[in-house]
Amino acid sequence: MNRAYSLRRNDFQRVWDSGKSWSHPLLILRVAANGKPSNRFGFVAGKKIGKAVQRNRTKRWMREAIRHRLAAINPGWDMILISRAGAEQAGFKDIDAAVESILKRAKLIRDS
Repeated sequence: MNRAYSLRRNDFQRVWDSGKSWSHPLLILRVAANGKPSNRFGFVAGKKIGKAVQRNRTKRWMREAIRHRLAAINPGWDMILISRAGAEQAGFKDIDAAVESILKRAKLIRDS
């Protein structure tokens, strides 16, 4: 994913503190408006997920699931995707479906 889509430290903290959140058994989504014509994303996998290999794999899968949907996501949002315990046992298809589900519930994805 292009670096322009990445959240910076200050923006990450703003979304973390004041964003609205939605949950799924595998993921949590926190969202705040950014007032810009594009979206920015942050990905978090804590130590409950496992060792570095599992955490990095989970974040890679979340990034890939978002990358496939970039064109369909409504612009103007900063988003943080947080993996939950159990996501390390899930496969990419499960993570992909969770991202789709949570974006639809948050009404951030355009109808195609």
